[in-house]
Amino acid sequence: MNNIAIFASGSGTNAENLIRFFNQAGQNGACVKLLLSNNPAAYALTRAANLGVPTRIFSRNELYGSEIILQELRQQKIDLIVLAGFLWLVPECLVSAFRRRIVNIHPALLPKYGGKGMYGMNVHRAVKAAGERETGITIHYVNSEYDKGDAIFQASCPVCPSDTADDIAAKIHQLEQQHFPRVVAEVLAASCAQ
Repeated sequence: MNNIAIFASGSGTNAENLIRFFNQAGQNGACVKLLLSNNPAAYALTRAANLGVPTRIFSRNELYGSEIILQELRQQKIDLIVLAGFLWLVPECLVSAFRRRIVNIHPALLPKYGGKGMYGMNVHRAVKAAGERETGITIHYVNSEYDKGDAIFQASCPVCPSDTADDIAAKIHQLEQQHFPRVVAEVLAASCAQ
C-alpha cells in the first residue's frame, strides 16, 4: 500500500475527491494518509477530517525554515505528495527528497496561465480576458519553480464567447474531478514499477 500526503490551501474539492477515490474505494493500491495545510481556515482540513484523514497545519517557518515537514512525511512513510490547490512554492528540501514524486494540478493548459499568482479564478479571468477558445487542466510534476515541472497529463475543454469566468471554472472543475485521481493512481503505479 502506497501512502499519499495532500497539501491544500483552500476549499479542498480536489482533496476530497482524491480521498474518496483512494481511501473509500479501497482498491487503488494507495491511501491518503495525511492532509497538510498552510491555511488554518482551509475547508480542505474539515473535508479531510470528516473522511477520517489526519490533518496538520504548518507555518511558513516550519515549511521553509526547518525540515520539520520533511521529517514528518518520512515518519509517515509518504510515497507521493499531491498538491491540490496548494498556493506556496514547494521548498527545495521537499523537491529533492521527493524527486518526481510531487504532483500538482493546474487549472489551465500550461505553459499558458502559469506562474506565481495564477491560480483559481485568477486563471479563469485571464483565460476569458484573452479570448481563448479552449482551456483545460495540466497535471504535472513539481520542481522548484511555479508550474514549470514536466507535464504528465492535459485535458481540454472549449471556451464559448458567452462563457463567464464562473462558467470556465465549472468546466475546469469537471475535468479535475474526472481525471485527477486516475492520473495520480497511474503516477503511483509507474513509480512503484521502477
